[in-house]
Amino acid sequence: MTTNHYDLIVIGSGPGGASLAHRLASTGKKILLLERGDYLPRSVDNWDSQKVFVDGIYQTKETWYGRDGEAFHPGLHYYVGGNSKVYGAALFRLRERDFGELWHGAGISPAWPLKYDTFEPYYTEAEALFHVHGQRGEDPNEPWCNSPYPYPPVSHEPRIQALHDSLQADGLHPFHLPMGILLDEVDGKATPDSPCIRTPFFDGYPSPLNGKADAQVMCVDPALKAHPNLTLLTGAYVSTLETDASGRTVSTVNVTRNGEQERYSADIVVVACGALSSALLLLRSANDRHPHGLANGSDQLGRNYMRHNQSILMALGREPNDTVFQKTLAVSDWYFDSDDWDYPLGLMQMTARSHEAQIRGEALPSWLEWLPKMPFETMARHSMDFWLSSEDLPRPENRIRYDGDKVILELTENNMEAHHRLKKKLEQMLIQQNAHPVLLERKLYLGKNIPIGGTAHQAGTARFGTDPASSVLDLDCKAHELDNLYLTDASFFPSIGAVNPTLTIIANALRVADRIQARL
Repeated sequence: MTTNHYDLIVIGSGPGGASLAHRLASTGKKILLLERGDYLPRSVDNWDSQKVFVDGIYQTKETWYGRDGEAFHPGLHYYVGGNSKVYGAALFRLRERDFGELWHGAGISPAWPLKYDTFEPYYTEAEALFHVHGQRGEDPNEPWCNSPYPYPPVSHEPRIQALHDSLQADGLHPFHLPMGILLDEVDGKATPDSPCIRTPFFDGYPSPLNGKADAQVMCVDPALKAHPNLTLLTGAYVSTLETDASGRTVSTVNVTRNGEQERYSADIVVVACGALSSALLLLRSANDRHPHGLANGSDQLGRNYMRHNQSILMALGREPNDTVFQKTLAVSDWYFDSDDWDYPLGLMQMTARSHEAQIRGEALPSWLEWLPKMPFETMARHSMDFWLSSEDLPRPENRIRYDGDKVILELTENNMEAHHRLKKKLEQMLIQQNAHPVLLERKLYLGKNIPIGGTAHQAGTARFGTDPASSVLDLDCKAHELDNLYLTDASFFPSIGAVNPTLTIIANALRVADRIQARL
C-alpha cells in the first residue's frame, strides 16, 4: 500500500485544526487536512427546528455509553468546520484570573502554566480571523486588551435593549455579546449584501447563508481557494496513528475513506478532532512503545474531561417577545463571586429564541401538565431564552476511554452549587422583568439523553504542562513523548473557566502554528 508524504498533516477541520491550517497554508508547504465528515448541506432544513433539534439530522448517530452503561448519542457533528457549524458563535476571551489558581466552592481550579499575556496577541488575531463583533469596556470582567474589537457590536433589538436598560438601572453591567458573525447592519437592519440577515435560527443551527463565522467559512474555504499546496480530504476517518520503532515519531496516519484503507505520512502531525475524539484516536493507537495509548505515559490521556455546567433556560414573559435575533446580551457580574457567596458563579448570556417544535419535543414541567392542549406556539412567542455556564473542575475520574470497542464517557458532575446559585440569580433578575419566575430547562440544544452540558464545550483530555508525569503535552502543545505530534483543540486546557472555549482554541492554534512554522 502506497504511503503519500506531506510536510504537515492536520486531522480535524474544526476551529483548532482549520485555524492552524489557514495560518500555515501561506508557507507553501505541502499540507493535508483530513476531515471524517463531508460538507454540511446548505438546505432549508438548516432552519427547521424539528429536524435540527428534535430529529437531530446533523448529529452523529454513534452510540457511546455512560459510567453506568446507559447508551446515548454524543452531541458531535462530523462536518467540514466541525462543531462550529452549529455553535452559537459567542467568542469570549478567558478572563485574566482564569489563567491563575481559583478557589471554588467545590475545590480548586488549577493555574495554567502559561498566563494571559502569552495568549493576548493571539486572541486579537483570532478575533480578526473570526470577524468578532463586540464593544470593549462594557464587560466588568473583560481582560485587558491591546486593541478594539475588529467589528462593532451586534445591535440589540428593542426588547433586548429594554432588558439591558432595566438591568443597568438595577446596578448590573449587561454587555454586548462578542459574536463571530458575518453581519453588516445599519440602524439595526442587515444590509442588502450582508451574509447574515438576523434570523431567529442561530444557536445550534447551521447557517445555509454562510453567515456564521465558523471554521469552514472563515478558514478552510478561503485557504483552499488561495493556496493550492493545501489539500482537503473529506470522508477521511483516521483509524490509528503508527509510530516508528523508537516510538518517538508518528510515521503513518491510517485512514479509512470510501471503504478503502489509505496511508499517509508527514514530518509533523497535528490532531484536532475535538477533546473527546482526539483522546480516542490516541487511545486506539496504542502500541508496544505506548501500551496505554499514544503519548499516555502519564496515564492522563482521556482524563480531566470538562464540559461546563450548563443550562438553557426559557423564561415566559407576560408580553410577547417579538425579538428576531436575540443573542446579543450577556451578564458577568457574578462571574467570580456574588453578594451572598465568595466563590465564582459563572456567566449568563442570551441564546436564540425557542421555537414551537423544540418546546413540543421537550419534557414539560409539572406546572404545565394540567393543560388539556399545550400552547407550544404561544409559549414560544412569550419566551426569553438564556444560556448559563458555570465552571466544572478537572477530575481524573471524569474521562473518556475504551472498553473493548465501546466508547465509555465517565462523568460525575461537580461544583453544581455554583450553577444552582447562578440559576437563582437569573430567577431573581427575571422577577424584576415581569417574567414568569418558574423556568423551563431546555435539553434538546445540548443533545438528547446526554448529561447536563452535553459535549458542546468539551475540553481537558490531554492537558498541557511542564511535567510529563502529570500532563500529556508540553507548553507548545507537542506530546511530551513524541517529537512530531501536536494537539490544537481544547484537549490542552488545564481548566475551562466559565466562558465559551472556542476563541481560546483558535488563539492557541495560531500560537502553536507559529511554533510549527519554525520547524517546517
